[in-house]
Formats: sequence, structure tokens, C-alpha cells
Amino acid sequence: MTDFTGRTILVTGASGGIGGATARHLTAAGADVLVAGRDADKLRTLADEIGATSLPFEISSEDSVRDAIEGRDIWGVVNSSGWGGEIATPQDTDIDVFDKVMAVNARGPLLVTKYASREMIRQGRGGAIVNVSSQASLVALAGHISYGSSKAALDNITRVSALELGPHGIRVNAVNPTVVMTPMSAWYWGRPDIEGPFLEQMPLGKWATEDDIAGPIVFLLSDAAGMISGVSLPIDGGYTAR
Repeated sequence: MTDFTGRTILVTGASGGIGGATARHLTAAGADVLVAGRDADKLRTLADEIGATSLPFEISSEDSVRDAIEGRDIWGVVNSSGWGGEIATPQDTDIDVFDKVMAVNARGPLLVTKYASREMIRQGRGGAIVNVSSQASLVALAGHISYGSSKAALDNITRVSALELGPHGIRVNAVNPTVVMTPMSAWYWGRPDIEGPFLEQMPLGKWATEDDIAGPIVFLLSDAAGMISGVSLPIDGGYTAR
């Protein structure tokens, strides 16, 4: 049920932790993986390591997305690209940062969905799309006005895309992870005054790993999830169940 032999899956944000882990899981399951992102060197290294194909492009540029995707026989997509922006209150937020976060986290996945879904429809084989959202779209997190708003927009893109693409046999879902404790996130979430109180409110009381996120993504892409579409799946140790 998780055999992707003969299926080409595009993974954006593959030079990052969740995207890279997902690409590894998918190649292990037999998929032909296109690893996408901005860092061509990192993508090339990953592609050589796991037997994928490197496809660098700029996620917020419609021309770049279109040129990369048009004409490819894509069966599935993982929209894993993202940018955290800033930690700021509504009254202090930098609107230029807000605009960039929206461009990367919402506009970008919509552009990829726009052009990838056309190729999926052309082939007539159905398919699946998984968007990497966040727990920040489901509950209010202090300092996350830009990031949370962008991921809430992505959740709606997920639901509307599921509605529109369902008649073509294309399922669209989202995963909404908690923090994956990487060096990039540790500068904020690793602070004792932030980490301690947050984990105390999480039933499982621990941060997620990249594999904790990649596994459910692969499931949602697979035939085992053949009747699941339009959902936002929290992967948050129970935090949003409070």
C-alpha cells in the first residue's frame, strides 16, 4: 500500500529537514523523486545520495515554477518549502517580512499546485498532494502572526484544492507539525523560558523528529489513504488537543 513504483513525486523544500527526510522515505518506497528548492548544491548532494533528480527553482516565482514543472509526468507533490520569518507581535510586525512569509508559505505551494495539478490531470492517473502546514495554523502562538497566518492560508488552499481536484482522482491533504528541533529552530524554541512551558502543555512532552513528520506524509500520499482528502493532520504530540 506504500509502494510508489512508477510514480514521480515532486518534493519542494527538499534541502530542508522535513523535505529531505520525506524524499529519503519516498525513494526507499520506490518513488521517482524530484527534489526541489533554491540551494542547487544541497539538492545535488541529496539527489546523488538517494538516487533522486535535482530540480532547483524559486518557489515564489511563477515563471520559475512553471518552467520547472510544465510537461513533467508528475503523480504526486509534497509542498515542504517554508520560511519562518520573524517572531513579532501584530503591533510590531514588519509588513515586508509578512509579505515574504506569505509568498513562500502560501503563494509558493499554490503555484506548485497550480502547475503540477495540470500535469496530473493531463495524465489521467489521479494522484496525491500533501502540504506541510503547522500547528501554528490551528492554535494561536505568541509571536507567530506572520507564520501562523501563512499556514492558515495554506490549510485553506488544501481544502479548496481537495474540493476542486477530487473529481480528477487527486487527493489533497496537509500535515500540521509541531516544532522539529533543528539548529534553525533552536534559537527560539530551545530557550528555557520557551521550551519548558511549551512542552509542559504537550501531552507527549517532546519535540518531533524529521522522520516523525515524513512518515505521515508518505502515508497520506499512499494508496492506504485512498479515501482521505481535505484534512489537516496535527503531528504535534497532542498539543492542539488541549
